[in-house]
Amino acid sequence: MWIPTEHEKYGVVIASFRGTVPYGLSLEIGDTVQILEKCDGWYRGFALKNPNIKGIFPSSYVHLKNACVKNKGQFEMVIPTEDSVITEMTSTLRDWGTMWKQLYVRNEGDLFHRLWHIMNEILDLRRQVLVGHLTHDRMKDVKRHITARLDWGNEQLGLDLVPRKEYAMVDPEDISITELYRLMEHRHRKKDTPVQASSHHLFVQMKSLMCSNLGEELEVIFSLFDSKENRPISERFFLRLNRNGLPKAPDKPERHCSLFVDLGSSELRKDIYITVHIIRIGRMGAGEKKNACSVQYRRPFGCAVLSIADLLTGETKDDLVLKVYMCNTESEWYQIHENIIKKLNARYNLTGSNAGLAVSLQLLHGDIEQIRREYSSVFSHGVSITRKLGFSNIIMPGEMRNDLYITVERGEFEKGGKSVARNVEVTMFIVDSSGQTLKDFISFGSGEPPASEYHSFVLYHNNSPRWSELLKLPIPVDKFRGAHIRFEFRHCSTKEKGEKKLFGFSFVPLMQEDGRTLPDGTHELIVHKCEENTNLQDTTRYLKLPFSKGIFLGNNNQAMKATKESFWITSFLCSTKLTQNGDMLDLLKWRTHPDKITGCLSKLKEIDGSEIVKFLQDTLDTLFGILDENSQKYGSKVFDSLVHIINLLQDSKFHHFKPVMDTYIESHFAGALAYRDLIKVLKWYVDRITEAERQEHIQEVLKAQEYIFKYIVQSRRLFSLATGGQNEEEFRCCIQELLMSVRFFLSQESKGSGALSQSQAVFLSSFPAVYSELLKLFDVREVANLVQDTLGSLPTIMHVDDSLQAIKLQCIGKTVESQLYTNPDSRYILLPVVLHHLHIHLQEQKDLIMCARILSNVFCLIKKNSSEKSVLEEIDVIVASLLDILLRTILEITSRPQPSGSTMRLQFQDVTGEFVACLLSLLRQMTDRHYQQLLDSFNTKEELRDFLLQIFTVFRILIRPEMFPKDWTVMRLVANNVIITTVLYLSDALRKNFLNENFDYKIWDSYFYLAVIFINQLCLQLEMFAPSKKKKVLEKYGDMRVTMGCEIFSMWQNLGEHKLHFIPALIGPFLEVTLIPQPDLRNVMIPIFHDMMDWEQRRSGNFKQVEAKLIDKLDSLMSEGKGDETYRELFNSILLKKIERETWRESGVSLIATVTRLMERLLDYRDCMKMGEVDGKKIGCTVSLLNFYKTELNKEEMYIRYIHKLYDLHLKAQNFTEAAYTLLLYDELLEWSDRPLREFLTYPMQTEWQRKEHLHLTIIQNFDRGKCWENGIILCRKIAEQYESYYDYRNLSKMRMMEASLYDKIMDQQRLEPEFFRVGFYGKKFPFFLRNKEFVCRGHDYERLEAFQQRMLNEFPHAIAMQHANQPDETIFQAEAQYLQIYAVTPIPESQEVLQREGVPDNIKSFYKVNHIWKFRYDRPFHKGTKDKENEFKSLWVERTSLYLVQSLPGISRWFEVEKREVVEMSPLENAIEVLENKNQQLKTLISQCQTRQMQNINPLTMCLNGVIDAAVNGGVSRYQEAFFVKEYILSHPEDGEKIARLRELMLEQAQILEFGLAVHEKFVPQDMRPLHKKLVDQFFVMKSSLGIQEFSACIQASPVHFPNGSPRVCRNSAPASMSPDGTRVIPRRSPLSYPAVNRYSSSSLSSQASAEVSNITGQSESSDEVFNMQPSPSTSSLSSTHSASPNVTSSAPSSARASPLLSDKHKHSRENSCLSPRERPCSAIYPTPVEPSQRMLFNHIGDGALPRSDPNLSAPEKAVNPTPSSWSLDSGKEAKNMSDSGKLISPPVPPRPTQTASPARHTTSVSPSPAGRSPLKGSVQSFTPSPVEYHSPGLISNSPVLSGSYSSGISSLSRCSTSETSGFENQVNEQAAPVSVSSYAGPGPEEPVRKESKTPPPYSVYERTLRRPVPLPHSLSIPVTSEPPALPPKPLTARTSHLENGTRRTEPGPRPRPLPRKVSQL
Repeated sequence: MWIPTEHEKYGVVIASFRGTVPYGLSLEIGDTVQILEKCDGWYRGFALKNPNIKGIFPSSYVHLKNACVKNKGQFEMVIPTEDSVITEMTSTLRDWGTMWKQLYVRNEGDLFHRLWHIMNEILDLRRQVLVGHLTHDRMKDVKRHITARLDWGNEQLGLDLVPRKEYAMVDPEDISITELYRLMEHRHRKKDTPVQASSHHLFVQMKSLMCSNLGEELEVIFSLFDSKENRPISERFFLRLNRNGLPKAPDKPERHCSLFVDLGSSELRKDIYITVHIIRIGRMGAGEKKNACSVQYRRPFGCAVLSIADLLTGETKDDLVLKVYMCNTESEWYQIHENIIKKLNARYNLTGSNAGLAVSLQLLHGDIEQIRREYSSVFSHGVSITRKLGFSNIIMPGEMRNDLYITVERGEFEKGGKSVARNVEVTMFIVDSSGQTLKDFISFGSGEPPASEYHSFVLYHNNSPRWSELLKLPIPVDKFRGAHIRFEFRHCSTKEKGEKKLFGFSFVPLMQEDGRTLPDGTHELIVHKCEENTNLQDTTRYLKLPFSKGIFLGNNNQAMKATKESFWITSFLCSTKLTQNGDMLDLLKWRTHPDKITGCLSKLKEIDGSEIVKFLQDTLDTLFGILDENSQKYGSKVFDSLVHIINLLQDSKFHHFKPVMDTYIESHFAGALAYRDLIKVLKWYVDRITEAERQEHIQEVLKAQEYIFKYIVQSRRLFSLATGGQNEEEFRCCIQELLMSVRFFLSQESKGSGALSQSQAVFLSSFPAVYSELLKLFDVREVANLVQDTLGSLPTIMHVDDSLQAIKLQCIGKTVESQLYTNPDSRYILLPVVLHHLHIHLQEQKDLIMCARILSNVFCLIKKNSSEKSVLEEIDVIVASLLDILLRTILEITSRPQPSGSTMRLQFQDVTGEFVACLLSLLRQMTDRHYQQLLDSFNTKEELRDFLLQIFTVFRILIRPEMFPKDWTVMRLVANNVIITTVLYLSDALRKNFLNENFDYKIWDSYFYLAVIFINQLCLQLEMFAPSKKKKVLEKYGDMRVTMGCEIFSMWQNLGEHKLHFIPALIGPFLEVTLIPQPDLRNVMIPIFHDMMDWEQRRSGNFKQVEAKLIDKLDSLMSEGKGDETYRELFNSILLKKIERETWRESGVSLIATVTRLMERLLDYRDCMKMGEVDGKKIGCTVSLLNFYKTELNKEEMYIRYIHKLYDLHLKAQNFTEAAYTLLLYDELLEWSDRPLREFLTYPMQTEWQRKEHLHLTIIQNFDRGKCWENGIILCRKIAEQYESYYDYRNLSKMRMMEASLYDKIMDQQRLEPEFFRVGFYGKKFPFFLRNKEFVCRGHDYERLEAFQQRMLNEFPHAIAMQHANQPDETIFQAEAQYLQIYAVTPIPESQEVLQREGVPDNIKSFYKVNHIWKFRYDRPFHKGTKDKENEFKSLWVERTSLYLVQSLPGISRWFEVEKREVVEMSPLENAIEVLENKNQQLKTLISQCQTRQMQNINPLTMCLNGVIDAAVNGGVSRYQEAFFVKEYILSHPEDGEKIARLRELMLEQAQILEFGLAVHEKFVPQDMRPLHKKLVDQFFVMKSSLGIQEFSACIQASPVHFPNGSPRVCRNSAPASMSPDGTRVIPRRSPLSYPAVNRYSSSSLSSQASAEVSNITGQSESSDEVFNMQPSPSTSSLSSTHSASPNVTSSAPSSARASPLLSDKHKHSRENSCLSPRERPCSAIYPTPVEPSQRMLFNHIGDGALPRSDPNLSAPEKAVNPTPSSWSLDSGKEAKNMSDSGKLISPPVPPRPTQTASPARHTTSVSPSPAGRSPLKGSVQSFTPSPVEYHSPGLISNSPVLSGSYSSGISSLSRCSTSETSGFENQVNEQAAPVSVSSYAGPGPEEPVRKESKTPPPYSVYERTLRRPVPLPHSLSIPVTSEPPALPPKPLTARTSHLENGTRRTEPGPRPRPLPRKVSQL
């Protein structure tokens, strides 16, 4: 049975539980659980991370913890009773854990590792706290470390700042908001502005001395030197090195590590240096022999210097090597460091051994205790401390020092009878009064224990040696009296014995007879001569002698006269016990000289402060002793002295001695009667204030009043204790009188001079410190009244001295902070006076910072939920006095412009924040009663209205993101809670007072605006929070957005007909609210839109305003990242449901549908614009949205904005052509007018003409960069016309030059022709604008199918590539996945006018092949019926798919949607016709190129001829004959008669072409290929016989005639022949030959194995493919060498692939992939690529033979020719007639062709180029028309060579030219050719409409898909058709004539309408 638990409420999971049992709860180790029930070893409860899921789990898996339960029962809440720091640590580490893993994923390695380190540290510290064995101080220390690390981690991870008190988190509900603000601010400042450490320390570690020839021990002495003042500023760090240059005691770190402590910030400057002096211990000369002398001397070795500025970077200087220098002369040694610093190079040089000193240095910051904590390892190992010279900046009481510093400066000695100078060594001893030498009191420096004697270093042969060695003598005070220092001087001999001979001595006593110590300074000592054996142990013998020149003892001055030798030392005492000041000694010994008391008291002010504080207690005892002795005589003097001492302690240097005085007052002061004299003198001074002229002394007295009162109070207490409380009343009267005098002096106004006001200010500054003293003697109420009276006496006039006003406010502030104010009784007395002064200052907007601080303190004392009566009364008083002025102050300071200085801005921020916290505190304390009283207090509605507007405005300010720092979420939530509570109170007042006839729009608008921005706050968006944080917020405050949303709805419903005032203004704000992903909020707010629609419908009969506003706001809001798919569905469903019963339902549904569709597109757009998305997806999405705005919404401004967004995307992706087309959309909306346009996007304010000009130039630039120069030329002409019309010839000239440069680029620069790919996007996972649609995409340069396919898969990484080209079924469309279907397609140019024109260079034609393409084609082969294994061509059909786009490519995007697809099937016969046409065209192109020497190599022609002839001999063309010329086929297909005739004609035509080709081949064939040529000729005759051709009617003669454009013109007499169904009779007929063009090659993306397979299917001859393997590719020079072909283009004739001698397996075609890459098939493949007839060129050699005539009845779509035009053209028939009859076509901008025919692009080579065909649109074929006019002059014929083997094979190699390029030659069409009707045949499909007009499309035109009608050419680009051709060739510009639909005709559109309403003047 399950029993509710009593004590087992909370636990931690210690082992993971899978929850596999019924009702089991899955738990992970570390989860915390709340337990509800228990039963037989099982618990039931939930994990705190997911409280909604409850279940059971074993009790053994949980470790129970103590917890307290709140709200027992169903909604109980469990709080663990552990230390709050532990709780915080646990929850924080859980949050960090998740984020820490994310850091790893995001590759933020540095933070990842640092956080890991910190987390481990926190866990270690947590263990220490949990163990519970720490002392109280250690526990505080550990908690401090924990919170510091938690704060660091939170800051690094961008988490919230945690308010803490005593290291524990505080609950905002438990403290006042002002206190919370202070805690937050304190932590924020601590985080932002690290406190500059006032003290610094230098850590030095000696590593070694690196030197080549040491061999002697060394002493190294470090010290800090001030080069500015030329003096050392620290003691010395002294260490010894062994003979190897390493420290002598490496095991004792304190011997080689030191910390130079207590450096002030002023000492961290570049002129402070670390100096290192090195002394060697050894022989006199460094190079002396070892046995020369056994005595060792200290001798100079070298010096090194380093500026401390080098260490200020903060980096540890681990291995610093300092250069060691030596002075040139030893006498300079004492100042070598100065010379090095000053860089006096002449006085020093590097030591001979080139020594280097290796040291480690580091600068540490903070007080010494902090350093000990942070660098504990340094101190634990041991480090010597090196102090500063003298006292530190701050003298601490209790610091015991008694150090005498002696510097051995220099000496002057006589020669002593020697010929050379002496080697002098000084030895120093300290001798006490008894004559004994003091042991171990001479310190050479830290790091070395003190010694008993000192030996100076020796300077060689120097009678005036200078040492400058500093020593410290730490002599105890008791040894000081009577002690002296003795210096002995010895000459050090350099002879073998090495004796040291004593020749003199000096001494100096440490203390004078009057008790004063040796004064600081330099002393010149007398050198007393003595013999070597003189005994100096008996001190009495010399102590009576004079010791210093200028000081004589007795009359014994003989010695002084006798000696000329002197010795100088400098002394400096640093002692807390001894003084060198005689006046101080006189004062302390006042009893011995009573007559000197007055003088001593007067001199006290002149004594140095450090001397007074050293003897503070003794001095105070002295003063009060003198007062007791004679108060009448000395009272005033003692008072003045006491004031001087008290004020001395205000100095920062002696500030720390205040506690010493406090201790003295509490424990040592004994003047029980002193209070009378002190009160009397103080009152005397106060009474004199108003009269005295000089007030400096009086101000000193007032400044000291705190301690004077302390003495008065303590004295009175001592008196009361002694007398049992006598004279109490008298004392009270004295105090009252004193304060009355004070009140009188305070109430005086300063007349003229400011001295009085200064005195008042001084008094007010120190007066609050007196309160605590008065409280020791008086009752709280009494003191409060005294203080109130005193403060109340202040003049309240604001025009008096500003500084006094500030001081007055500070006094009020200190009063509020004082102990007196914390008592509720006294607070109620003082509050009115405090509020009075505050009100005055706030009204004047003065001293706001101080006012804010006072207010904060006032509210800090009023805790939340205090229901005590006193508190409620206080709130009443504050509300009445301050609420209004507080609101005004916040409005005032937030509306000021913020100062620029960072410190000022910080100050501004602080004061605003504090006032805000005060306001929030006040509002939170207000109850229903307070609000009611407040609202009732307004007399008129106007006052109430002003108040509400004011408070709403303030609330809006409080909600601003910048109000608090971004990590102050706790503060924001508290503020929001207060705001929403207050708004709920005030909304009632709004409803009651401002509805119906009193309706006030402004106040309601302010209310709604506040509510909206409240809901939209970032800090309330709980969805963005971590789960733990979200849970805490919901538990404490709930979702405040929903509360406010319900309030909005409620208030909206109350408005009634006044709602119309807010439509459409509130649509945007409310829409923003509904976009927040909170379901409850959306459900509440979305219905308001229905209400708005309803009211708008009532008012105006429609809701256009609502619609317009919704659409405008949706765009901006969704682009900011708001809204989601759920919102779209919810919006749709809620509103549709709401409008079901409305009369205006239909228009409502329409609006909702429009908005929903817009949302779909905007969501897609936003998803695509995310970082990391590819440009293609972004562009496609932008195009979709742009079109939607134009076509469906007609929003011009949004349309233009998205044009520019699209333009930027194109530029980023370097799609310059598309960028130009995009910008053209905007250009079309403008006209050449002078209307002014406003500033818009990046455009300045300018006229429409200027903007259009700017756009034109930008577009031209982009067309130029995109190599779309033809389009640029047109725009150049347009703008040139404008310049010409304005006579702006300067710009006109520039424009013409630009136009000329574009023509040059067309002719000179290489242009790559892009591939085109069809892409299908299937499945529901694609964005809306792609879903279940197919597009055609223009590939990038050099991009082939495989590369494109890979790119698409990268763009859509979750997509699945479909491996077939069949149309997918419905299951794929509806699948929850992404499917991509990609294959290459062939572009079909719409107009052939330029392509078929004679003499147009390839450079020009290449543009028209791949630009302005609407139609694309894709062929798929298949077998119908039974497949004939002997001849599979009988059943080989082709399925041809034509795709029509909504816009032509290229355009505003690289891809456009397929608008319509048509599928037709081509019969085997039609297929065969295309194959032959294709191959014929290829042959003609190669022959032409060979003739004009465009080919450097004849191999391509050889291989092509070989492929056709050999294949034909081996059964190629015969396969067609077997299939289609047999009787069975002719009888069974009577309708194919014309086609069979056409096929026969093509075969004969091929024979003619081959014959001519062989003639050309013979002319150019090299010698080594002659046998092959002969073989070809022989095989050709075999082939002719197989065709039934015996002899042509005349010999074919080839005679190339060269024209200026390089195009050969060749004559031919033809004997046309026709094939009848039953025979082989040839009917002669004159007709131009139609040679198919050779396919362009591209690198294939299919495998050669696949190629072989298709070859096996088709059985074609592959020999011609060898041609393509040896030819250069125009489109690439470095693409895949795998040659694979696709069945979209067909071979010249069928044959057995296996029988071909030139076939290689790698070139066989692919069956599997044949459907995927039609562009990449060679022209020898089975399935031909048809070409528009207009693209065919006339064969330029006309022979005499009988050639097959063109059958007029053959259909157009099946006559396939390669899309690349050549110099052969079919140019007769109905199409040509139609084209010529339709009017004069505008000729393209084609300049005369240069003689150089090959462009640079043609010389690019490929390892293995592979051909790919292009298919133009199907159209009518131009028939061949016999005409006698076609015969050419006999001269041309007679010059033609006869086909024979007589030509020489030694022709020079021809210029190499890619066969994929056209030769650019055309034959002229005879204008009198009679048109022959041609029927259009489209296989089994419907008839293809015959085009009435075929024009060259414009270089660009913008087509839009509007109501399925074609969009005409932009008006801005159109040029009217002229009846006469212009002088200059104009642009090729015609519109797409009709929309492509089955069974419909294209119609010529009328003039283009303006696409949008003319709102453009604003843009």
